[in-house]
Amino acid sequence: MKCAVFLFVAAALSIPVFAQSGGKAELFSAAQIRERVAALTPQAAASGSAGQMLADYGSHKVQISVRTASGGAEIHAHFDDVMIVQQGSATLVTGGTVIDPKSTADGETKGTGIQGGKSRTISPGDLVTVNAGVPHQLLVLPGITYSAVVIKVKE
Repeated sequence: MKCAVFLFVAAALSIPVFAQSGGKAELFSAAQIRERVAALTPQAAASGSAGQMLADYGSHKVQISVRTASGGAEIHAHFDDVMIVQQGSATLVTGGTVIDPKSTADGETKGTGIQGGKSRTISPGDLVTVNAGVPHQLLVLPGITYSAVVIKVKE
C-alpha cells in the first residue's frame, strides 16, 4: 500500500514538470518567410510598410516586417527588438534623442527622427538587437525593399 501511495504522489508531482517541458516548438522555414515577404511587398510598396505576426508566445512575438520607405523614430518601453535582416539594406540609427516625441497609450514613444544617434548600414544576414528604452529608426532608400524577421521580447 505504501508503495502505491508513493507511486501516486511521485506521478502527481511529476505532472507539472512534464507540462513545463512539453512546450511548443515551431519551424518557420526560409521558404515560408520568403512567401510571406512576397505577399506583404505590394502592401509595403503602397504604404511604405507592412507586417504580419507569425506567432505570439506571451514572452515574445515573431513578426515579419517589410519596408519600402523610412520609418519614424521609436522607443519601446516593454520590448527588446531582435531583427534578422532578410532582404535589402537600411540605415539603422540608434541612441540619441527622439525628435518631436509623442507617447502612446501602450508606453511607446514615437517621433519624426533621431538627433545625435549612431548610424549603421544593415543588410541580409545581419542580426540586430535593440533593447527596450533605446531610440531607434530605420532609414530605407527609395527603390529598396527591406525585410526582416522581428522578434519582440517582452521585458
